[in-house]
Amino acid sequence: MTKTIFEKIIEREIPADIIYEDEKHIAFLNIAPFEKGHTLVITKHPYKTIFEIPEDEYLQLQKVVHRIAKHIKDVLNCDMNMVQNNGEVSGQEVPHIHFHLIPRLQQKNIYTSGMDDLYVSDEEKKEFGDRLRMDA
Repeated sequence: MTKTIFEKIIEREIPADIIYEDEKHIAFLNIAPFEKGHTLVITKHPYKTIFEIPEDEYLQLQKVVHRIAKHIKDVLNCDMNMVQNNGEVSGQEVPHIHFHLIPRLQQKNIYTSGMDDLYVSDEEKKEFGDRLRMDA
């Protein structure tokens, strides 16, 4: 069975700007961000949708999402959007439950602005990752 990109990130087979990790969760900067600091929060277990994850694990995931969203909001001094992907019908491209935490740094429609690489350089992206990194 082919691994998803998220499984490859978890297993460190491909690089990612990881800002948070604990025993069951990992959060990293999106490679195709809607805004600088756009972060994905996932479970390490490859549940595909909300309907597969046990309720207690979903609630743990929500606590982690809340904590990271608050951290990003505080560090970047911005508003936040949060989107949960839940299957193909919602546009989910990677079959692995995940949340998008999108800082609102500019007044633009993040859903129609495209997913350009907004960082000026790899160094700027690393700087954002360093600023947003937090302990479990």
